[in-house]
Amino acid sequence: MLILGLQGSPRRKGNTNFLLSTFLQAAERRGAVTQTIQVAERNIVPCKEYVVCEKKGTCPIKDDMASEIYGLLRQAEIVVLASPIFFYNMTSQLKALVDRCQTFWARKYRLKLSDPLKHTRRGILLGVGATRGKNLFEGLQLTAKYFFDAIDARYEGSLVYRGIESAKDLVNHPTVREEVEQSVEALMAPYAARKKVLFLCRQNAGRSQMAGAFAQHLAGDKLDVATGGSRPAEKLNPDMVSAMAEKMIDLAFRTPQGIEAALANGQPDAIVTMGCGEECPLVPGALHQEWDVPDPSGQPIGAMRQIRDEIESRVKELITTLCG
Repeated sequence: MLILGLQGSPRRKGNTNFLLSTFLQAAERRGAVTQTIQVAERNIVPCKEYVVCEKKGTCPIKDDMASEIYGLLRQAEIVVLASPIFFYNMTSQLKALVDRCQTFWARKYRLKLSDPLKHTRRGILLGVGATRGKNLFEGLQLTAKYFFDAIDARYEGSLVYRGIESAKDLVNHPTVREEVEQSVEALMAPYAARKKVLFLCRQNAGRSQMAGAFAQHLAGDKLDVATGGSRPAEKLNPDMVSAMAEKMIDLAFRTPQGIEAALANGQPDAIVTMGCGEECPLVPGALHQEWDVPDPSGQPIGAMRQIRDEIESRVKELITTLCG
């Protein structure tokens, strides 16, 4: 599983970065794959209110949100929002990223599409502030709640610290490490018993993506899912995305990846292959199934629908086999 950290402070060596790094390191010790976005260093254009997302579910602005960050937000099962307090809210750099997630809000509430990870994705807020006022974090927490709702992440609360002003205040804090460990343990506990399943095909643009999405949608609380391809395509098959949208399952912003990247998710309990032949890995101890499902590349949308429905049926059978 991927845990994505959104580091909103302009300071790489500041208290916010220390708090987030400590949090993610604790998650890595429990088996998670983590990635941090240093938001202030990225090309994130503020929302221009073009309203395209309200109608089409996409943002026309071409920047790091479009090329990478939207995809990472869809891939992550835990999103960690971290910011110092600037005028009772998050930094402007992080707020720009949050505002651009109106695209997800529109896909959810305007287009009525469902993210496959909506039942299992979680969000947590990390905050630091220099003063000790009672209402110091209220604005930040309210913004975080609406952000997490937009990206289909259940808000799990916050870990916040007052009176943090000098560079080493959190490093020298007497309880921060213990509190982070407790928070990470509680956050990751529901994921601990899941079985890892790997779906592989040739391009990771159609069959394996559909199988992975159905598995996450139907049994994300029981299965930790990864997908990959022996020869990954540059982008998803648009007919596949459309066919899944007919099932109200949203696969926009996902990106094909190779088998090695998929295996980075950890030792799988089961591997399902669909047409990657000798390039598919053999993992000792893992259940292996080869599904004879046609390659949908270049086929009409009707064929894609048939393949989609066959994969959904096979995924349901696999869930019964693995989870009872």
